[in-house]
Amino acid sequence: MKITFEKYNPSWKEQFESIRNELEENTGFLNPQIEHIGSTSVEGLSAKPIIDIMIGVQNEEDLDKIPPLLKEKDYVYYEKYNGEMPYRRFFIKLTDRPQNLGLPDIIHQGDEIPEKMHDHKLRIAHIHTIPVSSEHWLRHIAFRDYLRTHPEVRTEYQKIKERLSMQEWHDGNDYNEGKDPFIKKEEQKAVQWYLDHHQ
Repeated sequence: MKITFEKYNPSWKEQFESIRNELEENTGFLNPQIEHIGSTSVEGLSAKPIIDIMIGVQNEEDLDKIPPLLKEKDYVYYEKYNGEMPYRRFFIKLTDRPQNLGLPDIIHQGDEIPEKMHDHKLRIAHIHTIPVSSEHWLRHIAFRDYLRTHPEVRTEYQKIKERLSMQEWHDGNDYNEGKDPFIKKEEQKAVQWYLDHHQ
């Protein structure tokens, strides 16, 4: 498969605001911190038109309170990933549940991911639930803010994404591994920069 990018679209910010309002309605009693992350959150950066969102909860005990709150809505809960990433609960928001009959509400440990779930046209957002005290929360926020404020790094990232978009990939995870060396290197700088500016 090839990864399809779109030029930065201001409507991504509006989509995020709409989904954030919906998430706040469903999870508000947990006092979550809901942030727009990933390439769609960085003005001027091309991206897959899927909004990445982090729900920040107060502690790890709150992680498992989120899945029941999103059940039977337009979300698919990837419980399957909890083993390898116990600090995160991951969901995909579907573009429209009624047209996607046959898709599961939950993909359990040991389940095969249905082939249809790899179709990016079915997805409007990826939702990552992470404790706000986690290093993973920090690195996502730091990298986003670093790209927003360092145009030379943003330009380099754009070029890498353009190059990778020309290649064939098994799936989205495979493509993400292609970006990994750049992201790992720049994330370290971003976290240090972020800590220096938020002490």
